[in-house]
Amino acid sequence: MPDTLRRAVAAHLDSRDVTRVLYGAIIGLALVVALQSHPPSVGQAIAAIVGTAVAVGLAEMYSELVGGEARTHARVRLAEVRAAALESAAVMLGAGFPVLFFVLAAAGAFDVGLAYTLSKWTGLGLICAYGFVAGRLSGSGTGGALLHALAVGAVGGALIGVKALLH
Repeated sequence: MPDTLRRAVAAHLDSRDVTRVLYGAIIGLALVVALQSHPPSVGQAIAAIVGTAVAVGLAEMYSELVGGEARTHARVRLAEVRAAALESAAVMLGAGFPVLFFVLAAAGAFDVGLAYTLSKWTGLGLICAYGFVAGRLSGSGTGGALLHALAVGAVGGALIGVKALLH
């Protein structure tokens, strides 16, 4: 891995963005699983995913800023608004990532069924990958990190499993 990429990955893993991307990814996964029960058109799916990602990101930003004012008894500064906006962008990225597959389906790259499948499994893969990396960075060996990944991946797996059982 080139040094620039390695530094970027290390900086990301050292930031609070990991928490927010994961939070967003779980929301995105839950939305895709829910949409699949009564699938809308590709355009409607894209709008639902983007709309949800923006709404959740803005809710994250709003709650962070209002919570900060309540906690500190002071108005937020512009620098805090910028920081909250960047943090909410990480939530939007995680929640909105599945839109990529629906845009590709709309462009004719593959069918909508595959877009749902790719959205679910890449979301679960992302959650598990972050769990594995967190396990390794916290000092676990490979086996312990795999258990960690399975444990955190159980959230996404449960969403997919419940949907599979109900339909």
